[in-house]
Amino acid sequence: MTRASSPRPTSSGSSAAASGDLRGYEVLVAVCGGIAAYKTAMVVSALVQRGAAVHVAMTAAAQRFVAPLTFEALTARKAHTSLWDVSEPYDPQHLRLTEAADLVLVAPATANMIAKVAHGLADDLVSTMLLSVACPVLIAPAMNTRMWENPMVAANVRAIRDAGYEIIEPGSGWLACRTVGAGRMAEPNEIIERATARLKASAPKAGTPSPPLP
Repeated sequence: MTRASSPRPTSSGSSAAASGDLRGYEVLVAVCGGIAAYKTAMVVSALVQRGAAVHVAMTAAAQRFVAPLTFEALTARKAHTSLWDVSEPYDPQHLRLTEAADLVLVAPATANMIAKVAHGLADDLVSTMLLSVACPVLIAPAMNTRMWENPMVAANVRAIRDAGYEIIEPGSGWLACRTVGAGRMAEPNEIIERATARLKASAPKAGTPSPPLP
């Protein structure tokens, strides 16, 4: 497999990064198992460059696609991978991190994780976090077309949407299963735009206002 090259930043993207317009915001990014996780690294990098403080939580499957070290290098923060891996005794990180976050972004969101949230199942760090959030949640699904179009998956997506989770609809295109169809995770620029708009709808919890865009 050839290594995907990173797209060159546009001038508008460079201006946004230089502005630090997301300074003061805390973002919690949850990464599930899928090849689209490499796109999530690009999203995390862009959010950090724009001034946001980012924590990353990963499922066990996500770590098979992207190493936690990648996100630690991008965020200068520990990547959280387990309910039981805590830095301090009695540290309920699934509560501490979600309470501090201004936004939670799940990318890629697998059919498995969507089902867990829809049915209130909390059996790992990410699913437990998603059931204890105190801020808006953006979900960016990524899966095979047949899975995305499965009636049970569609019902689960409706359930979490009805519960207040926002869905960033997947696009159509080349999938990891070597087919073309719906289920491809939204591109990094779209995810960044949605996350930025959601963040700027409210002041940061930390109380640090974002500077105006240039």
